[in-house]
Amino acid sequence: MSSRTLPLLFINLGGEMLYILDQRLRAQNIPADKAKKGWTEDDRRKVMNDIISTMFNKKFLDELFKPQELYSKKALRTVFDRLAHASIMRLNQASMDKLYDLMTMAFKYQVLLCPRPKDILLVSFNHMDAIKEFVKDIPCILTQVDETYQQLIQIYTNLSSGEFQLIRQTLLIFFQDMHIRVSIFLKDKVQNSNGRFVLPTSGPVPYGTQVPGLIRMFSCTGKEVSRLQFSNGGNYNAAIREGSFEIFGDRVTKLGTNMYSVSRPVETLMSGTSTNSAQHAKVNMAPNPLAKEELNLLARLMGGLEVQKPGNADNGFRVNLFATDEEEEEAFISRPDELSYGVIKIQATQDQQASAELAKIMGEFSESGDQSPIVSSKGDDLLAMMDGL
Repeated sequence: MSSRTLPLLFINLGGEMLYILDQRLRAQNIPADKAKKGWTEDDRRKVMNDIISTMFNKKFLDELFKPQELYSKKALRTVFDRLAHASIMRLNQASMDKLYDLMTMAFKYQVLLCPRPKDILLVSFNHMDAIKEFVKDIPCILTQVDETYQQLIQIYTNLSSGEFQLIRQTLLIFFQDMHIRVSIFLKDKVQNSNGRFVLPTSGPVPYGTQVPGLIRMFSCTGKEVSRLQFSNGGNYNAAIREGSFEIFGDRVTKLGTNMYSVSRPVETLMSGTSTNSAQHAKVNMAPNPLAKEELNLLARLMGGLEVQKPGNADNGFRVNLFATDEEEEEAFISRPDELSYGVIKIQATQDQQASAELAKIMGEFSESGDQSPIVSSKGDDLLAMMDGL
């Protein structure tokens, strides 16, 4: 498992989230039956600016870029749940579930299609380029985004092919049990009815490699003695050039660009999950002895998220990712248990009673009999960090 995977996972999932929200906010000129007030273009820009500003908060990114293991799906979902509500926008749980499903399946598809492991960085730059375009008129947020470019270039451009292969493997392990069917992928015939993706047998080969179809044989002295051609079973072509790993430049690949730029209805279908996913979910319900440490790390991350907290929840605009309120409610009721992330609602304060209750809940994650002073002190550190939120 690579300790450099989390920043790339966060940035790419965050980019997909912004694509979806931007498309939905542009399409949702909310009529009277959808909300008390309609969205305006200024509201859309405010939502996007608030989320991007929070996403690229310096304190948050400093924690994010530290070498560390990936968080569980539930912990990462908690971060994005909080990030999505860093503005006047409000999402019901069913819409948040759908948003997260679309984010994860889109990035999973991009990782699978990357010709080289290193191209995951080009996918990340495509997301960053689009995010930069969203805030091109806001200098202070633009500066935050440019600083993140520099961190990505400094940390990742010098990594070896083996290190990028480990990052790719870590991402695929994270995504391996996710088989949500997405209407766009189904219509484009790049996803099967069981939720698994169809890998193409055509297109450019990885940069620096040759089109398959030729076997060359050499003697023990290194001299080529014969050649044998064979059918590669596809329609491949050589890569014209390598994508740019600089702040400005042509990324060449289209992976990571906005697939919602053309208005298309997007639905997620839950029936594509396999029995293996359900069995895996049941295993995950068992107490995790590392949960306390994970929460401790998560608290440091979330401590950097300066989320706006309106005094009245009614002040926020509600966004529905479904066609109707009834459809949203039906999706919430019918969602399979194995797809319920069980979002962790962290709302620690200085109130002693709340802290005591949280300490009691955290204690239940520990294995019975394991009361070492080290674990206890980590729990205390977590409470102290969360009290500062």
